[in-house]
Amino acid sequence: MELKLDVLKKMVRSIATTAPHEIGCDECFNEIDRFVELELQGKKPAEAMPLVQAHLDRCMNCREEYEALLDAIKACQ
Repeated sequence: MELKLDVLKKMVRSIATTAPHEIGCDECFNEIDRFVELELQGKKPAEAMPLVQAHLDRCMNCREEYEALLDAIKACQ
């Protein structure tokens, strides 16, 4: 199996930006609803929940879940 250069670069970037205090996808997923609530209340979720924000900045899957939840709630309001 051959790794493409862009995939390899993404992997190296992820490793290089890993911090000692991070959360994984499971923990992020468990906190996304609270993160969205803060945003909808006009608060600053990134300041209140920096580990979630950092994870969303790195993880496209969790970012998509977050955006889908945010869009769904906005559509219901």
